Amino acid sequence: LAEKYRVVGLDLEESEGIFAFDITDADSVHGALEKVRAQHGDHVAAVIHLAAYFDFSGEESPLYEKVNEEGTGNLLKVLQHFRVDRFIYSGTMLVHRPSAPGIPITEDTPVDPGWAYPASKARSEEVIRAEHGGIPYALLHLAGLYDAHTAVPTLAEQIRRIYERDPKAHAYSGDLSTGQSFLHKEDMLDAFARTVDRRADLPEEVTILVGEREAMGYGALQRRIAQLIHGTEDWQTLSVPKPIASA
Repeated sequence: LAEKYRVVGLDLEESEGIFAFDITDADSVHGALEKVRAQHGDHVAAVIHLAAYFDFSGEESPLYEKVNEEGTGNLLKVLQHFRVDRFIYSGTMLVHRPSAPGIPITEDTPVDPGWAYPASKARSEEVIRAEHGGIPYALLHLAGLYDAHTAVPTLAEQIRRIYERDPKAHAYSGDLSTGQSFLHKEDMLDAFARTVDRRADLPEEVTILVGEREAMGYGALQRRIAQLIHGTEDWQTLSVPKPIASA
């Protein structure tokens, strides 16, 4: 973005081009944005909101409400005093109700998150709808992220289990043709940049799925990972009932 825009950061610690703030503290958010106004004015092409609490344990945490929901509200309340062309939120596809294998979800798939993290992200989007005022917004529902070195925890754990030949790598509680869309980091960056560039052309309120269109089924992904790591073509994965898989 720096090739086309003046980029300013907001984060917990200050450094060059970054103003320190605590998104859970309304006064801190106000103070940081007043510094932005003093140095750069009050017209902002886009605010890209990436801050969130995330815990892959699946357990509830008060930080979901404090950081994701209240923090988003704190940010939007102060932004009402700026001229913001577009508020862009880093969301997740996990807020949508899962569909049957072979039937991809769309932007119109009902929001029905199944555990604590996506439930908090869905509530944060409700905060955006309630608090955006006259600021146009885009909700980017991102798929599971990966690049050549890192991957979303579910995929990383799947690779680890197969690499270690863990017995758990041969069991799955569900339909083996079930697939999850993924998203390469470079494509994610491109999506954010395109959203900023098209900020004036998008609808005032828009939700966009951001992920690879084709999703490999779990069983096929198991075989491919095993082939790449161990050279085997016949990795066996059994579909077992959830109670047995849990045990």
